[in-house]
Order: sequence, then C-alpha cells, then structure tokens
Amino acid sequence: MTDRFDIIDAPDDFLAAPLRLTVDLSAIADNWRDMAKRSGKARTAAVVKADAYGLGIEDVGQVLYHAGARDFFVAVPAEGVTLRPYAPEARIFVLSGIWPGQEEVFFDNDLVPVIASEEQLAFWMALLSERGPYPCALHVDTGFNRLGLPMAEAIALTDDVSRPASLDPVLVMSHLACADDPSSPMNRQQLESFRQVSAAFEGVDSSLAASAGTFLGSDYHFDLTRPGIALYGGEAVNGTKNPMRSVIKAEARILQVREAKAGQTVSYGASHRLSRDSRLAIASVGYADGYLRNLSSSGIPLRQTGLAGAHGVIGGKTVPVVGRVTMDQTIFDVTDLAPNAVRGGDYIELIGPSMPLDEVARAGGTIGYEMLTGLGLRYERLYLEGDD
Repeated sequence: MTDRFDIIDAPDDFLAAPLRLTVDLSAIADNWRDMAKRSGKARTAAVVKADAYGLGIEDVGQVLYHAGARDFFVAVPAEGVTLRPYAPEARIFVLSGIWPGQEEVFFDNDLVPVIASEEQLAFWMALLSERGPYPCALHVDTGFNRLGLPMAEAIALTDDVSRPASLDPVLVMSHLACADDPSSPMNRQQLESFRQVSAAFEGVDSSLAASAGTFLGSDYHFDLTRPGIALYGGEAVNGTKNPMRSVIKAEARILQVREAKAGQTVSYGASHRLSRDSRLAIASVGYADGYLRNLSSSGIPLRQTGLAGAHGVIGGKTVPVVGRVTMDQTIFDVTDLAPNAVRGGDYIELIGPSMPLDEVARAGGTIGYEMLTGLGLRYERLYLEGDD
C-alpha cells in the first residue's frame, strides 16, 4: 500500500521548502470517530487549544466539525474567536474562564466560559445578576490542584439560595492527573470524588475524561469526553500500543552531504567524536523549529538526560543524529546508507509514519504534546483532505 503522505499534489513552494509539514486531516477526523466509538454513550468533544496542538485551528476545527464534533475546548478566548466561523453551531468552551473586560468577546462570539476559580465565580455571578442568563461550565478540582473550584464550594452552590437564578451551568467538569497510568490509584480516587460532584449537579452534563481518561473505560465517560492528543496521533496511555492514526509528517531538506574522517569531531562543543570514516547529512532543522536540543546525540544534553539522541528516516532507513542539534541545522550520520541513497536537496523524515511522534519525544526526554505544539513557523504546510 502506498503511504498516503507520499501522494502529494503540492505547489512548488511546498515541494522546495527547507522544512515541510504534511497534515492528514482525514486521519484527524478518523481519530475523532475512533474516540467517539470508545466513548460509548457519551458525546465526544474535540480539544483544539494551542492552535489545534500546533497543526492549525482553522483547518483542524473545520474538519472535526464536519466529522460531527459539536463541542470544542480551547484555552483562551482568542482561540474561540478564531474557531467560531469554522464551527458555527458548536459549543465552544474556554478553559481559562472569564475575567472583567472579556465579556463582550464571549457574548459576541457565543463562547462558553469554564469557571475555574472562586474569583471568576464571584465575577460571573455578579455579571449574570445584571445581564441575565448565559451558559457556563464549572471546573471542579478533584485532586489535580491546578484549576478548579474546591469540591465543597462547588457542591454548596447547588443549595445556595443567594446565587443568581440565572447561574445555570450546562456542564460540570474535572480533570484526571494520572489517567496516562491506568494502574494509578489516583484515577479511582478522582472518579469517586467526581461522582459526588456529578450527583450534586443532577441534570447537568458531566465530563471527566480527556484522551487518556477515555481509555480507562465507561466509568470515566459520564456525558462528555474531551479527547485532545489522541486526535493528533499521539500516545495517550503509557506502555501500550498507540491505536491512533499518524497525522503528520515533518521533513527537513538536506543542505549538504559531506565526508568526515575517523577521529574528527562534529558540531558545537566537539562533543561527538567519529569512530569511523563517515558521511554526514546536514538537515535544515534545529531547535528554532522545535527540533529540541535534547535530541542531540552527545555532549551536555546526553549528560543531563542519559538519552542517546534522535533518529530520522531516509528511504525507509533510520539514521541517527550526531553531535548537538543547533538553531537551524541538525547533522545525521548516513554512513550506513548506500552511497547514492541521499544527496543534497533530498528530504529526511523527522516525525511521521516511519518515525513516530512519541518515539522522537522520548529521545528528547519529553512528550508528544510538547513536540507537536513546538513545531516552528518555518514549516511550509500542506493539508491533505479526503481520500486520494
């Protein structure tokens, strides 16, 4: 079967770009449908914060809306404003909540604030007393100790006769701290706490599970699941095979292939010394593009992390990073490839179907979330839609 990423009818500026990123929108839609099936009776939202995890909120939001998503989560109001034209009938929840001065942005764009603190709750109730009904969500902390109303305060709201009658949340939600580790006892502890919250808000939709929580099973699904990283092909659960489709292919152009002798050193700090006569491919990618310095094969990053460095793929063969990743270039050892297998002007796959996102992330001591959201602005982008 031909790799979908190899079927490219692309403009010249993409085909000749120093860095290029292919985004398979149909794979994102398929991943959402997969998570919807795993969510059982619960509805399935789509988390598109951080510019849809770095892949473009306009294109990604539109394809998810067409796939059937009608609930979206963004981090800040500006993301909701950008998304609104591409998801016209959807509910768009803003996870950072609302502050004085943001009211008109929410009202004009039909955004739903996720009330996340006592200060926000006080402001929101005062605003509703003047304005009248408007939907909101309540975020309740069940042990994460990040955002969220304390459980006792949230539950007390249900019996608070002094609260505005117009305070009528459409969703109550919380967030799991350890869902990527199914064996963690904290998952069950938070579940039991959230069940108390959900019961107190009888008749209001409840949501606990993001991507990893959805994989924990139906007990965690409640009324609405909120997948994020799984939509973009990343691993949601540690230590298990990732069932999601690969979504991106990031490539860098080879600027030069050069010969170097055994005993010579490579890149800054002269920290990598060649043990054999070598051929080195210098690729047009560096930490300015989100290809992290900790992906280096030696030197300070290796001493700090104990990691051996990343690999790229050329012609189906993996080739290792050698020396330190620099701002704009990274060096790969292509000695083991056939002499004519790579030339200046060719491309190396950095992340993609042959070099999984989370494998690269682990080589840099991080997670797929950071790799995706850190992709730089220098990538020329191509979006694939539908079937070829």
